[in-house]
Amino acid sequence: LTFVLPHWLYWAGVVLFPVIAMILVRRQRGLQTRAAVSMPLAYMLWLTGGFVGLHRFYLRSWLGFLYLPLFIGILYSNSDGRGAREIRSLADGDVMIAEFDIERAQKALDDGKDGAQARSEAAHAVLEMARDRLIVADDSMVRAAKTAQYLAVGIAFLLLIDATLLPRLTRLQNQREPTAAASTESDAERNSDSGVQSVRTLFTSATDRIEAISRFSGEYVAYWSVIAVFVYYYEVVARYVFNSPTNWAHEAMFLMFGMQYLISGAYAYLTDSHVRVDVLYARLSARAKAVTDLLTSVFFFIFAGTILGTGYIFFNDSIGVWEVSFTEWAIQYWPVKATIILGAVLILLQGLAKVAKDVQTVVRGGVT
Repeated sequence: LTFVLPHWLYWAGVVLFPVIAMILVRRQRGLQTRAAVSMPLAYMLWLTGGFVGLHRFYLRSWLGFLYLPLFIGILYSNSDGRGAREIRSLADGDVMIAEFDIERAQKALDDGKDGAQARSEAAHAVLEMARDRLIVADDSMVRAAKTAQYLAVGIAFLLLIDATLLPRLTRLQNQREPTAAASTESDAERNSDSGVQSVRTLFTSATDRIEAISRFSGEYVAYWSVIAVFVYYYEVVARYVFNSPTNWAHEAMFLMFGMQYLISGAYAYLTDSHVRVDVLYARLSARAKAVTDLLTSVFFFIFAGTILGTGYIFFNDSIGVWEVSFTEWAIQYWPVKATIILGAVLILLQGLAKVAKDVQTVVRGGVT
């Protein structure tokens, strides 16, 4: 495999995938009933994991086990190929050393030195053995590659058959299994269950909007984790099935997780998920907690303001030279550094909303 993720596709996926995912999730929540199995999901499993029969297992079909021996055979063949490649590399090095020794022995013979003939014969013997190992390794590599190709053709043939059968198999499975009723839980109830404060506790429309933005940003970047699943899945398959590790998967994902960390700070603050030492704080009343939060908020705003100012400097310097990474992939760095500013703005807004709520709590004597 020689695929390298284009920069435009990476950034388009980071921006658009969460939007598409949220639309699909909301559409699914709006359904009154849910089928036992989904044809789009079956095709997705066919595309991403069909080579091990995942789509068949999803449809409760034991015929998925037909794929496993073929796939295991590919892994075994590739393992043999890697071993043969290592042997060939060592043999190639021995050939170079033997040829060098032969040249030195020949010069010694020309100079009439004692033992030169024996050294020359020994070097020629080593050269012949190394060349024999090269031939054996080359044959093993070719045999392993052909075996893997034949097994891959077999898997591809089964996948083509299943691609035409999936609609029928999905329909039959839905007829066999009862239809499940969709959950009628509202978004507000979900937020309450996940620790997000209910809309009823918001005091102003401003804090309402800020918390909605924080909640949206947290949900948005959460879907990036799904992208990571697909990318690392591709990396593992490319590395161990096709002997073709990528030069972009790891860099793409650690940059994405860095951006996720920055942008999700406001959501973590909203849901009180940041790490804190609350041995004493947890024992305080609601009003005492609000007073404590107000007194210590100055440190929060110093921290968040520093991130905002420093982030702007980093971003300005980066976009000024259109900074890219030093790897072969050479991905743009300035969008990554722009998320420092975005994350700082989001957490500052959420901090202001928290201050407003704490003031309300103090004024009302802890009654919310």
